[in-house]
Amino acid sequence: MEKLKFEDLLVSGAHYGHVTRKWHPNYKPFILMEKNGVHIINLDETLRYLEKALDYIQTKTKDKAEFLFVGTKKQAKDIVQQEADRCSMFYVVERWLGGTLTNFSTIKKSIKRLNLLEKEGSQIYENQTKKEIQMLNRERIKLSDQHRGIKDMRRLPNAVIIVDAKLESTAVNEASRLGIPIIAIVDSNTDPSNIDFPIPANDDSIRTIQLIMTIISDTILEAKADKKSNKSDNNIDDIKTKKISKIKTEDSTNSEKENQINNETEEKTTKDLEKIK
Repeated sequence: MEKLKFEDLLVSGAHYGHVTRKWHPNYKPFILMEKNGVHIINLDETLRYLEKALDYIQTKTKDKAEFLFVGTKKQAKDIVQQEADRCSMFYVVERWLGGTLTNFSTIKKSIKRLNLLEKEGSQIYENQTKKEIQMLNRERIKLSDQHRGIKDMRRLPNAVIIVDAKLESTAVNEASRLGIPIIAIVDSNTDPSNIDFPIPANDDSIRTIQLIMTIISDTILEAKADKKSNKSDNNIDDIKTKKISKIKTEDSTNSEKENQINNETEEKTTKDLEKIK
């Protein structure tokens, strides 16, 4: 995987923060300077914190971790969905439903209801009037929009990856409450102290979001590929070990047979000599 370069972030506009009056005091370590009333983010810090986040993602992916991508703002929606789909992870790109994490049992019931509505020939549509069927179809469409990225999520994610931690404050609060690690792009108007792995960058720039989300997705895919490769190597080693063990066993058996034949031959020769005498 190619490492993200300083120039890539600079070209994407990742260094532009918010106007100085909107800044959060806890964001100070990530600010390089102020220019024309706007805070400029230190991209060296961005690269450093991004590397920490990627190392964590890589380690967790090798342990079969599942990630939930969250990005409901207009600039992030399509990118988040595309990158989450690419690395086969879950996502939320419509409105974050309160209790998605803290009340996951209810969300699972809602998903079960959606699966029932989507099932062809479902008994739920039998003996219903046209109006009732229409209402069920509306419910199906609504639930499908709300849960399309988490429909197959059977358990809570091992970590959440968020674009704009300030906008997704409900998701941040729920994850914090449950002790789920948070990886998030944070702008100068956000408190980074609530985030386990903050990535200081412009969270309004489409190019910046695309750049960071792509490298996160690439890291997950690479970690999965490494894991498969290691598993394959281990299987080959096991096969080799078994073959060697088999050969050794066969050699041992053959040696025992050879000794037995030699002993029998010697005994026969001795008997023959005694007869001659």
